[in-house]
Amino acid sequence: MFLYYLKLGAVNLKRNPVITALMVVTLAVGVAAAMTTLTILRGMSGDPIPHKSDRLFYVQIDSGPTGRESPTGEPDSQLSYTDTMNLWRAAKAPRQTPLMGTAGTLSPDRKDLPPFITTGLGVGTDFFTMFDVPMLEGQPWTKAQDQAGADVVVITKRLRDRLFGEGIPALGKRIMLSQRELTEIGVTDTWNPLPKFYRLVGSNRYGSHEDYFLPIEYAVRVEAGIEGQVNCSGRPEPGYQGFLKSECTWLQYWVELDAAGDRAAYFDYLSAYVSEQKKLDRLPRAVNNRLRNVTEWMERQGVIDDDTIVATWLAFGFLGVCLVNTIGLLLAKFSARPGEIGVRRALGASRREIFQQFLTEAGVVGLVGAGFGIALTLGALAYVRQYARGIAMLTEMDWVMLAVTVLVSLLAALLAGLLPTWRACQVLPAAQLKSQ
Repeated sequence: MFLYYLKLGAVNLKRNPVITALMVVTLAVGVAAAMTTLTILRGMSGDPIPHKSDRLFYVQIDSGPTGRESPTGEPDSQLSYTDTMNLWRAAKAPRQTPLMGTAGTLSPDRKDLPPFITTGLGVGTDFFTMFDVPMLEGQPWTKAQDQAGADVVVITKRLRDRLFGEGIPALGKRIMLSQRELTEIGVTDTWNPLPKFYRLVGSNRYGSHEDYFLPIEYAVRVEAGIEGQVNCSGRPEPGYQGFLKSECTWLQYWVELDAAGDRAAYFDYLSAYVSEQKKLDRLPRAVNNRLRNVTEWMERQGVIDDDTIVATWLAFGFLGVCLVNTIGLLLAKFSARPGEIGVRRALGASRREIFQQFLTEAGVVGLVGAGFGIALTLGALAYVRQYARGIAMLTEMDWVMLAVTVLVSLLAALLAGLLPTWRACQVLPAAQLKSQ
């Protein structure tokens, strides 16, 4: 019987075509507005690494001078070189990595490809395991190469295809980065977490990802340029070595623990470390460390834009207005058919069957509206990609959001059809037959 009602619903779309078109357009516009903003909000607020987000922790130590503390009581969002290297070399966590943004000029061997500037990261070798970076070719550098700051590099598949041609193996090849020769030992497969939770400070959180990875000791040894924020509370001594010895904060630091419950023990270690440094006349402020997991760090950094949250609520409010209009249009459409309802009731159809028929018809309107709603949503997301490039990578609509769009449109139509359908069920067959 349900299939019969679906067929009737499809046929009845041709009745009152103007009212039907208005219902479909009204529903589609409301659904498109809601799903466009919801798609962007989902991209911003989703857990980028759910299976271990409670075991990855971002480390902060308050290393600034006294008398200039933050009004919020928060330590600096990055660490000094001294603290970063001390924590890294102590290796008190199962895995840990420093992180610095860098940039350089690549000089390809290909004559048809001029030199170009690209960005990368200086990291420890644990970075790839900690953040589940997939390897397409080769492997990251070893612990020994980590400590030695070896002249090696891991590049992305995107950069490999640009340098050597699509699909051409690159292992063992030499590349020139900022006039220094490096050996290519690995190629990462596509890895584009959004937002870039591993680097929320001094980076475009939703923009393009880095193209290469260097051992951080190499980046420091060759005095690679820093791509990101640098915060100095005083003037460091002249030269690069003076900068490294200073209390300037410019490095980010992550640790991965075996279990979320190990957090307290590592936090105690941080407190003990700060106490030891105080004996060396460093870190004059009161102990004020932070150890936040991925979701806590994203929340602290304000990854979810308040304007996007407000826009999403407004869009769903607009969808509610569209539902009210759809209810009125369905009332007009169904109220024009009392004779049909009376005849069906006289032939033995129950109120329940009438209810099922007309609610199914409202559902058919919802499915048609879903099709138009998806088209409008894709168009709106394409517009956002064109004119808001900073969040362009958040505007991809996957199959989950397509399914949600259909479901929202269908539920909205069914909800809008409840009152008109109930009114249709109240038609008295005797009165209608007498009037015909």
